[in-house]
Amino acid sequence: MKRGRLERELETQFGGDEQTRRAISRQARDLADSGRIAADFDYELTVDTVIGHLTDAPDEHTLVERWNWWVGSLDLSKGSYQRFQVRPDVA
Repeated sequence: MKRGRLERELETQFGGDEQTRRAISRQARDLADSGRIAADFDYELTVDTVIGHLTDAPDEHTLVERWNWWVGSLDLSKGSYQRFQVRPDVA
């Protein structure tokens, strides 16, 4: 996954500040590198899939809330995804 492309797409689609986009792209890259998505759901994590999942979150959610909403659903479904969440006070 290309972090730079993800950061640009996050900005275009959802806004948020640079620090937030950087934190989320870092977690997305870590998630992709972990191989968990491929193992649990049988698809590769790409920029397009991340954007697609974040688009599914409620419209009123901030970028961090969108990311954590998606990661939370992964955790509910398969477990052990909490480590990929972004703390709102750090982003």
